[in-house]
Amino acid sequence: MKIALLLAIPAISTAQVTPAAIEKSPNSGWLTYNGDYASTRHSSLTQITPANARNLVAKWVFHVEGAKKLEASPIVHDGLMYVSNTNEIYALDARFGRQVWRYRAEQAKGTRVNRGSAILGDNVYFVTADCHLIALNRTTGNLVFDVEYAKFKDGYTTSIAPLAIRNGILVGVAGGGSGQRGFVASLDPVSGKENWRFWTVPAKGEPGSDTWGGFPAEMGGAPTWTTGSYDPELNLVYWPTGNPWPDFYGGRRPGDNLYSDCILALDAATGKLKWHFQTTPHDVWDWDANEPIVLMNATFRGRARKLLVQANRNGFYYILDRVTGEFLHAKPFVAKLDWTSGLDDKGRPKVNPDKIPTPAGTKVCPSVRGASNWMSPSYNPATGLFYVVTLEQCDIIVASAKEPVPASGFRGTGNEGIPTEPGKFYLRALDVLSGDKKWEYPMPGPGIMWAGTVSTAGGVVFTGDDDGNLVALDARSGKDLWHFPTGHSLFASPVTYMAGGKQYVTIATESDVFTFGLFE
Repeated sequence: MKIALLLAIPAISTAQVTPAAIEKSPNSGWLTYNGDYASTRHSSLTQITPANARNLVAKWVFHVEGAKKLEASPIVHDGLMYVSNTNEIYALDARFGRQVWRYRAEQAKGTRVNRGSAILGDNVYFVTADCHLIALNRTTGNLVFDVEYAKFKDGYTTSIAPLAIRNGILVGVAGGGSGQRGFVASLDPVSGKENWRFWTVPAKGEPGSDTWGGFPAEMGGAPTWTTGSYDPELNLVYWPTGNPWPDFYGGRRPGDNLYSDCILALDAATGKLKWHFQTTPHDVWDWDANEPIVLMNATFRGRARKLLVQANRNGFYYILDRVTGEFLHAKPFVAKLDWTSGLDDKGRPKVNPDKIPTPAGTKVCPSVRGASNWMSPSYNPATGLFYVVTLEQCDIIVASAKEPVPASGFRGTGNEGIPTEPGKFYLRALDVLSGDKKWEYPMPGPGIMWAGTVSTAGGVVFTGDDDGNLVALDARSGKDLWHFPTGHSLFASPVTYMAGGKQYVTIATESDVFTFGLFE
């Protein structure tokens, strides 16, 4: 390990970061990956508005040495910004961008991207590519603990931003394309000791195991690499899961393949499954459900309900009751969707048999990349709009003629979707209670990069377009207010915060962290 300290250290409060503080985020800070436990990515800040957004200018840029594809959303607290990269994390002065400390896990194996960190108490937490949860003192960068929660030699890797809740740091793993059995684990924030673990592929004889047709659980996939959401009142964690393995061949895994492509509701204290909803049963298109889950309370069809919504990779926008898991509503949010004729009254898709991949190749919409993906949407309760970057694209998917032969360690299938056209990105604003499209902002192309969003009470939505610009749009109309060319590809979600009494917006690019504020 390596820690670098600089002299430019801002004044830092000694007050601990509590779960109650995270519940109130985002405000002046940004205390969890998706802004708040409900994953709305909606900030209460109002300094930047549609009237003055044109006055935004770059305030500072921090270069991350050796970075090639930053995907992290920073955490911001008490004047410090925490930015993670592969096997390392930086603490920066949030106002001026100066490095305060840096920690690198020198012994880590693998080089998977990293999507962010978590903060709780006096610690900041992040994971290494080889599935170690590392806890550091948030002000000094000194190591508190380093705990391995899955073995790299067994093929396990991860890129997840942990979720810090009451008495637990929640983590997950990758493996949808290589067959490692997925799980969500809760680790003690002080010691790193495991509290509980929920396996997303049931072992033989467990509930749901009969949906695999005897396929080995240890090769089933259903990874958990996207940060979940949390309802403190219900004390339930909501976690999305990925696709079953093999990705495009289902011959040896007949059945629904639970709990792949699911939204899971887990008891935060015990990890026990409360309910599940599967978006794509028996997935052979690689349409995992690893898209952020947004929580809200609203009157739906005349009844006050606790709701959960998700824009899924398979092209449907879902609304569920988050207490019971009851399916309430779904609607396509992309025009190019032909793999199903629709959903039944329980939300189960009516699959078009002509769209099941074959060895000769089958054209399917949406593409393997999905109608949406892991990049974060946002929800503004004042507008009632859900903002999500979507992709209109179809693929020719080539399935294996037989089950791929597992290789040592990683079990990649080698199958890929072959796009039939470049694809077109849009930022779409959906009515949160119907999924109806209210406006859209077309991206300029070339349909390669994919950034997330952040919404503000000032009436602005920030996102990154696929030309490398950070973009500010009017939250009600979608009008283009401002953009800044970063000169980099964008694969991260922006955040906003206050420092020195001023509102800032930050986004990570391929190798640099850009921060913007109003011209003074």
